[in-house]
Amino acid sequence: MMWKENYRVGVEAIDEQHMELFKNLGDFIQLVQNKGLAWEDRLDKAKETLVFLQDYVVYHFDEEEKLQEKIGYPGLEVHREAHRKFKAGINDYVEIFSQGGFTEEKMQEFSAKLMTWLIMHVGKMDQEIGKYVKEKGVEV
Repeated sequence: MMWKENYRVGVEAIDEQHMELFKNLGDFIQLVQNKGLAWEDRLDKAKETLVFLQDYVVYHFDEEEKLQEKIGYPGLEVHREAHRKFKAGINDYVEIFSQGGFTEEKMQEFSAKLMTWLIMHVGKMDQEIGKYVKEKGVEV
């Protein structure tokens, strides 16, 4: 699992959702790298994971943005834009894959982009939410 304790934001619901995202992304990366499975089996599992990620990311981002609205987080619009761009990126890959472009190379590219974005976003941008909550003593 790629989760590290220093990714913890300090808001239990958000941290649990982040752990779920990291777990599923880690599973996806292992699947992509597992040359012991037949391509068809890997492909089916990768598509299932992609559907999960697509749905769960929307759920998580909605929850995170609701929290930011509730606490009056000043970086909400910047955060919302980062979320919008990430969802668009996932949707671009879904489109590529739905048009038959589900190649091993594309899966590796997609998993690397997901991992990089998630680590950077959770490790930097989401940490600011946690800081704000602590500094303001906001109830969540």
